[in-house]
Amino acid sequence: MSIYVGNLSYEVTSDDLNEVFAEYGTVSRVQVPMDRETGRMRGFAFVEMASEAEEAAAIAALDGAEWMGRDLKVNKAKPREDNKRSSGGGGWGDKDRSSRRY
Repeated sequence: MSIYVGNLSYEVTSDDLNEVFAEYGTVSRVQVPMDRETGRMRGFAFVEMASEAEEAAAIAALDGAEWMGRDLKVNKAKPREDNKRSSGGGGWGDKDRSSRRY
């Protein structure tokens, strides 16, 4: 299981998150997604802890807490869903070109 941490300051680092979540148990992994174009963090992260009990304690303590001037959104991460943009489907450019009239 993974914890979603949202509404983060753009100044937050994985070390910052590791330090805060370590108060509730052993942090196994911290993932801070970065924007491809700007190289800046995207305002959310994922934290994995050693046990579900530690994750539950961290969620209970940190959801809604103020940190670095922002109210955190902390909950269980939902499984990643494939969307049409990432799978290449959909969009006006994907139609069969042979049926178009110009």
